[in-house]
Amino acid sequence: MCMKENKYSEKAGELFRSGYNCAQSVFCAFADELGIDFETALKLSSSFGGGMGRLREVCGAVSSMFMIAGLKYGYITPANDRIKAEHYARIQYLAKEFMDKNKTIICRELLGLDVKYDSPIPLKRTEQYYKSRPCERLVKEAAEIISNYINSETKQP
Repeated sequence: MCMKENKYSEKAGELFRSGYNCAQSVFCAFADELGIDFETALKLSSSFGGGMGRLREVCGAVSSMFMIAGLKYGYITPANDRIKAEHYARIQYLAKEFMDKNKTIICRELLGLDVKYDSPIPLKRTEQYYKSRPCERLVKEAAEIISNYINSETKQP
């Protein structure tokens, strides 16, 4: 599926290319809209890169979509099951949008890795790294998905 870049996907791609992890790149592309200063946004999202600290679990770009949705639409009343269900349906919708493009939200599956826990030491960001990994594309897609959701007049669900 062809992606239409927007200001958020472009910004997320630029951030990733400048060395920020996948989660930071998506989350920080929305920092202004979320009313969070850039440094706080970087710190808040830093743990989710590499599928949560390079554990290769849920993709950091996907985790950031969920954090953005939580800040914009999340619930604050713990006893309201209807509101919780609506929010969880929103998160499942966003996950499905990402999976429709990529078949999974799991980092190791997106990267074609068979290792569950990876070294905590990140790989050097070389031109070969960017050519061999889908991460920049995934970061842009996640930013596009959440941006489209935010800008949609009729929110799904």
